[in-house]
Amino acid sequence: MTQAALAEKVGVTRQTVVAIEQGRYSPSLEVAFRIARAFGVPLEEAFQYDEDTK
Repeated sequence: MTQAALAEKVGVTRQTVVAIEQGRYSPSLEVAFRIARAFGVPLEEAFQYDEDTK
């Protein structure tokens, strides 16, 4: 799936998808769920949180 296709499906801009991929932006919980749903995977599979890096 292209960044543009994902952005359209989720309702954000392609630049937002790029920023999420690069770790420069953390999506809202709603957007995170939409992204996981777009890929047909649970939220925990699409996103991980490492407390040691924050």
